[in-house]
Amino acid sequence: MFARNVRIHLKPNSTAQFTQTLEKEVLPVLRKQEGFQDEVAFIEPGGTEAVSISFWRSKENAEAYSRSVYPEVLKTLGKVVDGTPQTQTYEVSLSTMHKITAKA
Repeated sequence: MFARNVRIHLKPNSTAQFTQTLEKEVLPVLRKQEGFQDEVAFIEPGGTEAVSISFWRSKENAEAYSRSVYPEVLKTLGKVVDGTPQTQTYEVSLSTMHKITAKA
């Protein structure tokens, strides 16, 4: 399993709109992507920073999404995002949510 971690600086007073946009506009797109498994989003208590982690069946699935669909997702989030989100990718080594273990 593979994960994409996206750190986002939110525009002031946009946390509710960010959450609603993820739920109503971004998640339906993600669910249509090959290999998409799950999405978890966090907003820091001050409401200016968010982290969104998506889980993918493989690195290839995550990279295909990043190349083909993610630019459109960024446009959708443009109304609540301040600046350019920072993306990092990881191989998932353990998850109680997905019953994943580290590769031998």
